[in-house]
Amino acid sequence: MTDPATTTTASLNKFEKFKAEKDGLAVKAEIEKFASLGWEAMDETDRDHRLKWVGVFFRPVTPGKFMMRMRMPNGILSCEQMRVLAEVVQRYGDDGCADITTRQNIQLRGIRIEDLPNIFDKFRAVGLTTVQSGMDNVRNITGDPVAGLDADELFDTRELVQQIQEMITNNGVGNPEFTNLPRKFNIAITGGRDNSVHAEINDLAFVPAFQKERGSGGIGEGGKESSSRRFGFNVLVGGFFSAKRCEAAIPLNAWVPPEDVVALCRAVLEVFRDHGLRANRQKSRLMWLIDEWGIEKFRAEVEKQLGKSLISAAAHDEIDWEKRDHIGVYKQKQPGLNYVGLHVPVGRLYAEDMFEIARLAEVYGSGEIRFSVEQNFLIPNIPDSRLATFLIDPLLNRFTINPAPLTRALVSCTGAQFCNFALIETKNRALAIIKALEAEVELTHPVRIHWTGCPNSCGQPQVADIGLMGTKARKNGKAVDGVDIYMGGKVGKDAHLGICVTKGIPCEDLLPVLRELLIEHFGARLREAVTV
Repeated sequence: MTDPATTTTASLNKFEKFKAEKDGLAVKAEIEKFASLGWEAMDETDRDHRLKWVGVFFRPVTPGKFMMRMRMPNGILSCEQMRVLAEVVQRYGDDGCADITTRQNIQLRGIRIEDLPNIFDKFRAVGLTTVQSGMDNVRNITGDPVAGLDADELFDTRELVQQIQEMITNNGVGNPEFTNLPRKFNIAITGGRDNSVHAEINDLAFVPAFQKERGSGGIGEGGKESSSRRFGFNVLVGGFFSAKRCEAAIPLNAWVPPEDVVALCRAVLEVFRDHGLRANRQKSRLMWLIDEWGIEKFRAEVEKQLGKSLISAAAHDEIDWEKRDHIGVYKQKQPGLNYVGLHVPVGRLYAEDMFEIARLAEVYGSGEIRFSVEQNFLIPNIPDSRLATFLIDPLLNRFTINPAPLTRALVSCTGAQFCNFALIETKNRALAIIKALEAEVELTHPVRIHWTGCPNSCGQPQVADIGLMGTKARKNGKAVDGVDIYMGGKVGKDAHLGICVTKGIPCEDLLPVLRELLIEHFGARLREAVTV
């Protein structure tokens, strides 16, 4: 493997220096020692940074109470796995909760360092892993939430996503080949028509496309040579959000058949690992390397690493549907079976919720649970004979299949309650403001409102109809919680990022601002009892 530290030690940023001193994955063998020491006696670099290589995150806003981030390829887990996660959260009482993320993943909160050995034992017993889920690693790999269920899908992404996961993490054990990237890296693969993974915001994304194969069908009608279509993926690269810059992914001008997807992932990661920029951490994501080299040189280096030439991209991809959120009841491709998407308010779960979700999956379905990038969950494989009973289960009073339009499309990052990067509280505030808006206005369709607590954009405001990014605003000469407002984000077909249209709105003044935006741009109407 090429030494990634291509610059002199003196010019390395502090993150590259501590990575050069000790690989982050090395802490995997030190968990028992950390548990014995306790969080206050640990080496600070191990505690604050290297633990992230095994999915454990120190949070200064909740000292002594860590966050754990899972790896859940394609957002799929079993009811048995959900129960184990619920047991872990349950141990911590009021401090314990879990959040579904915008990468089809789940994060556990309130974890104590003393309990890590036992927690990791529980995870291993049911096939769960947290390895390489933070810092300069490939994050959770996203795929279609209805993969294998949707009669209209072009390709079932589940096996490919799992193969990529196994390659990157060495089957969940940890893979030193990919534990020292210049920066985080996101991969998504979709086999459906509605871009359910938000391909455009990933460093590497695969979208369905058919490549014409000339001459494979002999001579057709009229004496003309016929052609057939071969399924594969067009490749996008470089999409990312950061505090410094946000960019949509661009075409690599490459098409790959499914059997080459894993190899291409490896080649792109190896090029990024060996040549990515490391001096300035704010300019270390993949797009910065593409900018420096140009897309043609980057493609040529990927081909060199791959060991063969890439086929040019298909003329067009198959993303031609509007984005679906999968909330509600839907027939599966399997006769007599249904999947049901349930809404989770801002993705927040507690131990009791998690046990109940596991029960739903086991009693009514096949024991499988799936997450979506909208922070909701699906229960697949519900027979027609059980559907009516499922729909009157008491849990559907909390996790509804028919939420109000604004609630339905609401997304929020963790916020200042648990995240030290967040400038404002998001989840609780988002719920309160949406409830107030729904009391004032009527809408005939969902409007996607995304909250994020800081410019790191975990809540993805740039893909929303209305995006709200936490900041500090000024009011009456004082600093108060505020937001910058983004608009124009588009998901699904013809996806593109929104832009900032207004800066520094105090949160206490936000309700009437949002109300007017909904009326002016999204066809909202004031309810009769409300006067302006």
